[in-house]
Amino acid sequence: MYHLARPLIAIPARFADSTSALRYAAEVNARALIEAVWRAGGEPATIHPHAPDAAADPAHFAARLPRFDGVLLPGGGDLSPSRYGTHRTHGSLYDVDAEQDGFDLAVVHQVLRTDVPLLAICRGLQVVNVALGGSLQQHLAGWRREHRHYVHQVAVQPGSLLQSVMGATDVTASCYHHHRVDRLGTGLTVAARAADGTLEALELPYRHGWFAAVQWHPEDTAARDPAQQGLFDAFVRAARGAR
Repeated sequence: MYHLARPLIAIPARFADSTSALRYAAEVNARALIEAVWRAGGEPATIHPHAPDAAADPAHFAARLPRFDGVLLPGGGDLSPSRYGTHRTHGSLYDVDAEQDGFDLAVVHQVLRTDVPLLAICRGLQVVNVALGGSLQQHLAGWRREHRHYVHQVAVQPGSLLQSVMGATDVTASCYHHHRVDRLGTGLTVAARAADGTLEALELPYRHGWFAAVQWHPEDTAARDPAQQGLFDAFVRAARGAR
């Protein structure tokens, strides 16, 4: 009955037009992400991203939250620039979905009102930054500026939560993003940077509940990199403690 003791981790699904195993549109999460949570001792639960109104009132998620011990906000398509105050859009934007944006922002607003542990990855970091009043640079381009399919070193801030859970101040990160943080959201601090200045991790030092956000995809290499798996391990431990 060990599986019953696993803390329940909510992971909002990502919309997909199709998958190889299904005939129609789907709601998905990356298998590597699910397995990283499972290895850490968590019970990953993909949840339906339903945002019933354009204003994305976080109250509609409030009734769903208490059953979960932690929330993981995963990667995905681009946030609409209208969510951070601009209607100018770069031609590289992809997979923008109003319902996905509304739901993810509602999740962040609601979770941050509680002590529920929150881990945000790639798009998830960007959602948190925007939810807290920050903005994004819509596209990185040029030599050593493109972060898609890019593995690079990240300098982790000594003394940060990230450093304590990953056990290092220099980590190898697998990235797939073309947005990055522009204006930092209220209360957020920088926990890691890339050599080109991209903010690669954020923390909320004054939040009581556990929180970490990384711009890279730790699930890509977690099965073979203890530092990356350590991020999931710490998150799931916090979720178990929050019970």
